[in-house]
Amino acid sequence: MKSTIKYSLLSLLVSHMVTFGQLKDNPQGDSPIVWSKKMADSDQKRVPNPVFLDGVKFPKWNYTNGLVTLANQKLYDYTKEQKYWDYSLSYAEQLIDKDGKILGGYELEKYSLDLINSGKILFEIYKKTADERYKTAMDVLHKQLETHPRNYDGGYWHKKSYPWQMWLDGVYMADPFSAEYGAVFNVLKAIDDAILQTELIQKHTLEPKTGLNFHGYDEKREQFWANKKTGQSSHVWGRAQGWYCMALVDILDFVPKNHPKRKELIQIVQKVFAAVLKAQDRDSGVWWQVMDQPRKQGNYLESTCSTMFIYSFAKAYNKGYVGFKYLNAARNGFDGVLKQFIKQNPDGTISITKCCAVAGLGGKNPQDRDGSFEYYISEPIRDDDAKAVGPFIMAGIELQKILDKKIKN
Repeated sequence: MKSTIKYSLLSLLVSHMVTFGQLKDNPQGDSPIVWSKKMADSDQKRVPNPVFLDGVKFPKWNYTNGLVTLANQKLYDYTKEQKYWDYSLSYAEQLIDKDGKILGGYELEKYSLDLINSGKILFEIYKKTADERYKTAMDVLHKQLETHPRNYDGGYWHKKSYPWQMWLDGVYMADPFSAEYGAVFNVLKAIDDAILQTELIQKHTLEPKTGLNFHGYDEKREQFWANKKTGQSSHVWGRAQGWYCMALVDILDFVPKNHPKRKELIQIVQKVFAAVLKAQDRDSGVWWQVMDQPRKQGNYLESTCSTMFIYSFAKAYNKGYVGFKYLNAARNGFDGVLKQFIKQNPDGTISITKCCAVAGLGGKNPQDRDGSFEYYISEPIRDDDAKAVGPFIMAGIELQKILDKKIKN
């Protein structure tokens, strides 16, 4: 009986997934991978040279460039279409010189976790090209993490300029890279460090009422945005939660099956994802900018966090960490993104809308980054932000992999 029910559910899923994306201009219902390609192709048309992603005027070694080029690299892995590999490779070729020096403003001494993220594309590039400059660059990024400033319990500072602070964002920026470096180059401590950061951020940012995670934590309780008792910031920001979810599933790719902490890490995934599932907006299928204040006046449904959650849920299901309800949530979320946020442009490209451009805590203008509800809803909203484009592409790939398995079976 159970197997019959399971088969029926999967058959229903396939029928739904085949008709993904029935927009007014797309009555045929393209599959998830077609949407991934549409987004990647549109983004390449808008920004032919990846060093200028995110609207920068000069070539920059930046986490957003790394996010989109990693998505292109994964799209190449699935489709084998050379243009996606070339786009990712082009970024590395331009930002790493012949001696392995990282250009575009990278300085190890800045100790910014954001500057680790683009290193993720270098593993496959080094594997395919055997060009030692990419190994040299990865070694530099690993060295940064080895010497990175830490809290007393071992948690990385988000940046040297943000002392004693851990942000959810930083887990995605640094720790999947650390875990992969450890797995590829047999540096077990790098894997252990990635897991430690996850354990610490979960401990320090947990919002007990919802099970979600606050954006940041200040060990010293000195920041104006920090609760003087807990050190936590005030709200659950959607994209910070999204970064964290993506980090969890990506780190696990490189944690050995026999690692003593692997089961605990999967349990964290299950706890965090259960809270995110509850926060999904049932009417639209997507998620709110400020997740602990849904439907509050001024709050809005936001695309970057929504694409991140869809990717995370689909991948977690693919890997066997979570059950069918998360896949169903990912499917509903993808449909929701297509209906809520995707628009067709006159030139044949597509755009993703309602992207929060940026948000942070403290910094140079503390009066504007106080972690309040009013702050998070006041930041600019724009189209085609890299932080939505990259996860949208990756979400489509993960959903397509599931569809492929079900059709094959």
